[in-house]
Amino acid sequence: METFPSPRFLANAPHRLMFAVGAGNVLLAMAWWTLWLADTRWHLLGLRQPAVYGGWIHAIVMQYQVLAPFMFGFLLTVFPRWMGLDDIGRWHYVPVGIGLFGGQLLTLGGAFGPAHLLHLGAVFTIAGWATGLFYLLRWVWRDGGRTWHAVSCAGAMLLGFAGFLAYAVYLHTGDARLVFASIKIGTWGLLLPVYFTVAHRMFPFFAGNMVAGYRPWRPMWVLGVFWPLVLLHLCLELVHAYEWLWLADAPLLALASAWLWRNWPRAGAEGMRGNPAQRALLHVLFRGYAWLPVAMALYLAQSIVYATGGGFVLGRAPAHALFIGFFGSLLVAMVTRVTQGHSGRALELGGAAAFAFAALQLVAVLRIVAELVPDQMAWQALAAAGWLLAFAPWVLRSLHIYGTPRIDGRPG
Repeated sequence: METFPSPRFLANAPHRLMFAVGAGNVLLAMAWWTLWLADTRWHLLGLRQPAVYGGWIHAIVMQYQVLAPFMFGFLLTVFPRWMGLDDIGRWHYVPVGIGLFGGQLLTLGGAFGPAHLLHLGAVFTIAGWATGLFYLLRWVWRDGGRTWHAVSCAGAMLLGFAGFLAYAVYLHTGDARLVFASIKIGTWGLLLPVYFTVAHRMFPFFAGNMVAGYRPWRPMWVLGVFWPLVLLHLCLELVHAYEWLWLADAPLLALASAWLWRNWPRAGAEGMRGNPAQRALLHVLFRGYAWLPVAMALYLAQSIVYATGGGFVLGRAPAHALFIGFFGSLLVAMVTRVTQGHSGRALELGGAAAFAFAALQLVAVLRIVAELVPDQMAWQALAAAGWLLAFAPWVLRSLHIYGTPRIDGRPG
C-alpha cells in the first residue's frame, strides 16, 4: 500500500477530489484576500485594483468557488445513499472539480489585474457547477422527489447556479445590481439552505450514535417553515427593505434556537459513547451550529436599529458571524468527520481540526469586532491572516489524506 501522497488517488471518490479542491481553494482565496486587505490598508506592494471591486470578488469566490466544492463533494457522495440509487463514476465528477478549481485560479488571476481572466474563471465555474448540478437533479428526478432533504439541497444548489450566472452577466454588462444579487443569493439561497438542511438530517443522527437514550428532533415541518423565511429575507435584501428584515429574522432566530435546544446532546460523560476525541467531533458540530442563532440575533438587531433610524451600526458583523462562525466552523466539523470516516480512520476530531475550530472562533469574534472599532481595514486584515493560520495545518493534513489510500485497505 502506498503511503506517500499521489494525485492519482484524488479521483477515487467524489469527496476526495472535491474536498481537495475546496481545501486548496480555501488557502489560495484567503491568501489573496489577506494580501489585498493589507495592501489596501498599508500600500505595501502597490497592487493594481481589479476590474471588479475586491470586496465583491472576495464574496463571490468564497461562496461559489471555495465552499461550493465542499458541498458538491458531500452531496455527490450522499445523494445516492439517501435515495438508494447508483453512484456516479469518476469521469462524471472529475469535470466538476476541474471546473471549480480552474475557475477560482483564473478568477484570482483576474483579481490581480487581467480582466479577461475573470471572464474565463466564470466560464470554468459555470461548466463545473452545471455538471455537478445535472447529476444532483437527475438523482432527485429518479427518486421522484421523495427524499425531501435531497430536494432541499438540490433546490439550493440550483439557486446558487442562478446566483453565479448573475455574476457572470454582471461581468459583461457592468450592472452592479447583478453582482449584489449574486452575493445575496449565495448567502441566503445557497449556503444557508444547504447547511441548514444537512444539519437537520445528519446532526441528530450523529448524536444518536454517540449519546445513550438520545431522542432526535428533526420534524420535516422545520424545513417547510425555514424555506419561506429564508426566501423572504433574500427578497427583502434584494429590494433593500432592510427595515423589514426582522419579519424573517425573528422567526429564523426562533427556529434555529429551538432546533439547537431540542437536539443538543446533553448526556454527561457517563452517557456518552466513545473516547474524548470522538465526543469532541460530535460537540463541535453543535457548537458550530450555535453561531446561527448568534448571527440571526445580530441580523435582527441590525434590522431593528435601521428601522428606528440608527443606520447600519453593526456593518458586516452579522454576515461574518454567519460566514466565519457558522459556515466556517461547520465546514471544519463536517469535512473532518467525512474525511475521517471515508479514509478508514476513527471518527475523532484530531489536533489539526481542533486547532482550526478553536482558532476560527477567535477569528469570528475578531472579524465581528472589526466592524465596531477605528481602523477597520487593519482589523479585517488581521482577521484574514488569522483565518489562514487557522486553516493551514488542517488543510495540509486533509490534502495528505485525500492523496493516499484508505488505511483500512477498502476502495474509495
